[in-house]
Amino acid sequence: MIAELLQNPHYIIDFNSYEGLRNITITTLLFVLILILGRNLNKSKNLLIIKIISLIALSQTGYDHIIDIINNNWKLEEDLPLHLCSFSNLIVISMLFFKPNKKVFEFLFYCGFLGGFVSILTPQLNYYDGGWFMYISYYVSHAIIMLVPLYMFYNLDYKLSKYSWLKTFGILNFLMVIILPLNFIIGNGSNYMYLYEAPQIKNPLVFGDWPYYIINWELIIVVLFYLTYLIFTRKKI
Repeated sequence: MIAELLQNPHYIIDFNSYEGLRNITITTLLFVLILILGRNLNKSKNLLIIKIISLIALSQTGYDHIIDIINNNWKLEEDLPLHLCSFSNLIVISMLFFKPNKKVFEFLFYCGFLGGFVSILTPQLNYYDGGWFMYISYYVSHAIIMLVPLYMFYNLDYKLSKYSWLKTFGILNFLMVIILPLNFIIGNGSNYMYLYEAPQIKNPLVFGDWPYYIINWELIIVVLFYLTYLIFTRKKI
């Protein structure tokens, strides 16, 4: 298996495989249990839960970078927190020290939740070494950026404002305008936010050559943001 990973360092898990369905099921069950737990806690305890989750994210992220540095595996073109999920992870970590405002929550809700959701449905573990730690770390880090905004929405009374989906789409495009040329400046295969090359995941939403798949993403993302807004702001009958 190690030899195979060296030849193809991107370990991809098919959504329809036993492995993919097993991991999605486990993640979903843990999500539901934690969200239900929060419904039975007061605000101060729910804030404590967010702090604990943020501490887990900080510990995991710090450990990952430290190990890469010790093993001389840390690379400028791969390990900066410039992927959308990595950026969302930094927002979660910041909650250990600061109370998130509404705009931060809304960005995390759309980008973190949807980014983590897609990543768990169609996982691509870059430079996977075959070990359990990296495997579990991938799922934990992406599950956290999904869980935290949902937890804030359901258990801490954070809500989505009107046109929040459009504002977040604008912020996301601003980040893309910065990161796209940065990939070319860094070089050496730098592919932050997958703006230099499409990810190798088997996903019907990823199609076309560069730069057309980015244009496709723009249309798909704005629709997903708007649908997310409609789903979570619909009035209960």
